[in-house]
Amino acid sequence: MTKKHKKLHAHDEPAESAAPVAAVEPAPVVDPSTELSAEIERLKDQYVRLAADFDNFRRRVQKERVEMWPKAQGELVEKVLDALDDLGRVTHLDPERTSAKDLAAGVELVERKMLKQFEAAGLVRVGLPEEKFDPAGHEAVSTVAATVPEQDHTVALVFQSGYRFGGALLRPARVQVRIWADDASASES
Repeated sequence: MTKKHKKLHAHDEPAESAAPVAAVEPAPVVDPSTELSAEIERLKDQYVRLAADFDNFRRRVQKERVEMWPKAQGELVEKVLDALDDLGRVTHLDPERTSAKDLAAGVELVERKMLKQFEAAGLVRVGLPEEKFDPAGHEAVSTVAATVPEQDHTVALVFQSGYRFGGALLRPARVQVRIWADDASASES
């Protein structure tokens, strides 16, 4: 072949320096139900793991609560032991050499000491004379006539103190309540 002829047919032959053309493969067809099944399995696995984690957490908290209760009780009892010891000393006093006044003073000191420890733990005394009667914290045992209208439904006497602990009523105060009876309204009845 001549040079001229070679130039004419040069475009027919691939050039050695040209980059090879990459073959384009068609994207594989993914079945949507397969994708959904895989997602469902992944979510089921995640749910099972979360349920197991929560169950473990619940058991751990229950175990801690069971272990904590005796410890808290022990701490409270420990705080009251001094007052209990004092009460023991009072009961072992010689009645021949101790006056009733001294004995009463000793018991009162023990009571104050115990109450101070219980109040430090969160105990609140309910039922003081002159406070408004509250059926949520007081139990009316008796009534007495009020001398002025301002005393209506107030506590006159406290027979037994009540107590709250942590906001919950442990025992209502047993009280005598003043009731105002207006003479005009009493005569109308």
